[in-house]
Amino acid sequence: MIRPHGWRDLPWYLRYRVAADVASRVRLLAVRATHQHCRVEFKGPVRLGPGFSLDIPGPGVLIVGSGVDFRRDFRCEIAGAGEVVIGDGCNFTYGVTIQCSTSVEIGDNCTFAQGTLIVDGSHRFRDPDRPHLAQGYDYRPIRIGAGATVMSKCTIAADIGEHAMVGANSVVTRPVPPYTLAFGAPARPVEYFGRGTPPPGVPRSEDRRR
Repeated sequence: MIRPHGWRDLPWYLRYRVAADVASRVRLLAVRATHQHCRVEFKGPVRLGPGFSLDIPGPGVLIVGSGVDFRRDFRCEIAGAGEVVIGDGCNFTYGVTIQCSTSVEIGDNCTFAQGTLIVDGSHRFRDPDRPHLAQGYDYRPIRIGAGATVMSKCTIAADIGEHAMVGANSVVTRPVPPYTLAFGAPARPVEYFGRGTPPPGVPRSEDRRR
């Protein structure tokens, strides 16, 4: 932890280190106290920033690894017996939402930028004789591999491979392969930066730069 070097640093230290740490601890106590009916587990130190919110009315499960940073306005909604597992060292910046009815699994050291939505279900809507809210949902468990990065304002409704990168304003409706850059709505793989064989039709980084 950074320590103040002089009296001029003290207000900064009190605001950004001491007060932030105390507020996070208070939020953590409140979360634990109000979720005795389900399983909410933090496996190590975490930071719960302002606006951290859980909505788990049933027997759902939230397991959070060590060193996870929920910076501001994180919200997790778990319906029924849904299960969300977040690996060590993940970062959630501003306004990230997870909606889960089946399972969402996030590997270690993933980053999710501002305004990301991760959702494992979508509305049915094709019955012309019923309102779409009465038609139910189609569900698909979501798995996001270790080291994946999702840039701002993305919707994630399919798997993302390890160390993949999803560009800003993308909508992921099909799995993104590991070590692949994908973007667009719907998101499509456009570049492979791994060491192995690239997915069919996806150029390597060095080929794309030529």
